[in-house]
Amino acid sequence: MLLLALDTATPAVTVALHDGARTVAASSQVDARRHGELLLPAVDRVLAEAGVRLDAVTGIVVGTGPGPYTGLRVGLMTADTFGLALGVPVYGVCTLDGLAYAAEVEGPFVVATDARRKEVYWARYDDRLTRVSGPAVDRPAEVAQDVPTFGAGALLYPDAFDVVPGPEHVSAASLAALAAERLAAGVELDEPRPLYLRRPDAQVPKNYKVVTPK
Repeated sequence: MLLLALDTATPAVTVALHDGARTVAASSQVDARRHGELLLPAVDRVLAEAGVRLDAVTGIVVGTGPGPYTGLRVGLMTADTFGLALGVPVYGVCTLDGLAYAAEVEGPFVVATDARRKEVYWARYDDRLTRVSGPAVDRPAEVAQDVPTFGAGALLYPDAFDVVPGPEHVSAASLAALAAERLAAGVELDEPRPLYLRRPDAQVPKNYKVVTPK
């Protein structure tokens, strides 16, 4: 097994290679406006560090969000393209699940990422492998989860959450490790389909004037 994992659902552009037992190589850069520019060079760096060619990959793991429309689709389209070109399966993993997998929190906790518009994407977990509610998008005050919370969303709204130390953004290494664990246990992974949770910001103007030739 050699999984290539990537995620662009948060400001982090993150890529990793996992051999089923450990992370072989990984790269993460935080830049919310350059997902498309940074992703493929990151893949090249990770492959070079691992000393393998792209055609050695046996599966693609991609974070499915939730996340902003533009950033999220960069990772998903890249994963689909790699899957088609290599003839290997593409597995989807909820980005929040990847964050939860990296948790060092005992008992129930919440993961929250920035959804902009003064909202957060969030999900609640009984432990690092068990999601019990979400993913959802809400204003911080509406989440009302009286449990430890970490992630970029929690850091943005410390008055609304019981903030504890934890990763701010997801890492592809966590996504890959979680996917490898689920595959080894015979758990069926998600389809690589985006969790947008709300409509994109760009909308067709209402009552726009149609210009037709005379």
